[in-house]
Amino acid sequence: MSTEYEVVIGLEVHAELKTKTKIFCSCPTEFGGEENTHVCPGCLGFPGTLPIMNKKAVEYAVRAGLALNCEIQEYSKFDRKHYFYPDLPTAYQISQFEFPICKAGYVEIAVNGKKKKIRLNRIHLEEDAGKLLHSGNSITSSQYSLADYNRSGMGLIELVSEPDLSSAEEARTYLEKLRAVLEYTGVSDVKMEQGSLRCDANISLRPVGSSKLGTKTEIKNMNSYRSLQRALEYEIERQREVLEEGGTIIQETRGWDEEKGITSSMRSKEEADDYRYFSDPDLPPIVLEPAWVEEIRASLPELPDAKKDRLVMELGLSEYDADIITGSRALADFFDKTVTLFNEPKTVANWVMGEYLRLLNAEGTEVQESKVSPEKMAALLKSQATGKISGKMAKAVFEEMFMTGKDPEKIIKEKGLVQISDTDALGEIVEKVLAANPQSVADYQAGKEKALGFLVGQVMKETKGQANPGVVNGLLKQKLTD
Repeated sequence: MSTEYEVVIGLEVHAELKTKTKIFCSCPTEFGGEENTHVCPGCLGFPGTLPIMNKKAVEYAVRAGLALNCEIQEYSKFDRKHYFYPDLPTAYQISQFEFPICKAGYVEIAVNGKKKKIRLNRIHLEEDAGKLLHSGNSITSSQYSLADYNRSGMGLIELVSEPDLSSAEEARTYLEKLRAVLEYTGVSDVKMEQGSLRCDANISLRPVGSSKLGTKTEIKNMNSYRSLQRALEYEIERQREVLEEGGTIIQETRGWDEEKGITSSMRSKEEADDYRYFSDPDLPPIVLEPAWVEEIRASLPELPDAKKDRLVMELGLSEYDADIITGSRALADFFDKTVTLFNEPKTVANWVMGEYLRLLNAEGTEVQESKVSPEKMAALLKSQATGKISGKMAKAVFEEMFMTGKDPEKIIKEKGLVQISDTDALGEIVEKVLAANPQSVADYQAGKEKALGFLVGQVMKETKGQANPGVVNGLLKQKLTD
């Protein structure tokens, strides 16, 4: 009989802080500059340079900690973490080891209707390393690598979870929740495609009922939710097969190959790394004033869980819709502003979840880049609600709004899309259609309901789609039963 195993996962998430300059020098943090142009003697590790603490980075770390239910440490300090790698010009990374700025937080997730609290061990500040550009698809398949130090010295927070995750789906949901909180608080732009949010996973299997952790592997190179989930699912099955065949899991670092859909060994990690930590002699400890921490707490926005509860309890949205809308602060803000201008939350949610997200995804556009403002969305919905345009017309107008940024009123006027609701004008057209289709009239009067749909269609054809379908239905039924 095969042994049943349970999965144990912990995530280490690095979030790049949204400061204007790097954490210990004044170099800019913009993404996408030419290689090795956002650098200075400090972040290149030249001898004789000294780091200067970026206060905004400290504030952002505190904001993240407060939003994630952490204990904010009044005293924390920086250490040097020593290792040799081409992307680390000083051969040490300035980080926090013994005294991190935040400890013991948690994140609540829900998977398949079951809620679970994932504990955070710590959040600490550190500087980022540079970036290696490989000649091949990965470091293991490349003939050479080039170093770009633009990212070297960027401010990071590392968020380390306890091993509380039990599946690949839970890990993905946890990362999505973490990303949302960091975006809402404004501490990071959390753009995974640009490396602003990166994740390493530690994973092991153990027999069900055992309290002893199994031998873990660390997985790197996952740059999307999909990559994280696929890599963990693959590694779970790989480890299970090794154990069921009587083999032994090797403690190692493995890389995720997106194209092949597999993890592969990068380096053995049998013993704990000896980073030879010691306190950084050039940086004084961080001593926080409690009053300043409380100021930061008071400045926190409405966070995803609270916003979701409000949308469900006060505005009557479904759990599903509220979950999607609050997954992004920009989308949630767009929804809230539109509702203040057109107070029908369910209608707004239907449009946001339907046409708006459909076009954003199709065009690969972010909410912040969209040409549709809440004001324009509300104006369109008012035109539909008053019967000026039909639902079908509204969708056509919205698509042009999305592509051009024009006001809905202008598009309606340019295209002559005003819906005809005048009963006298439509009455004449209805009489004409009835006279031209005696068989359909007879069919309806004989109890064939489908005939009414045909007659409505003929009226819409005569009016080039501009007739109000509700008014047309009423007029037809009235005349067919007279």
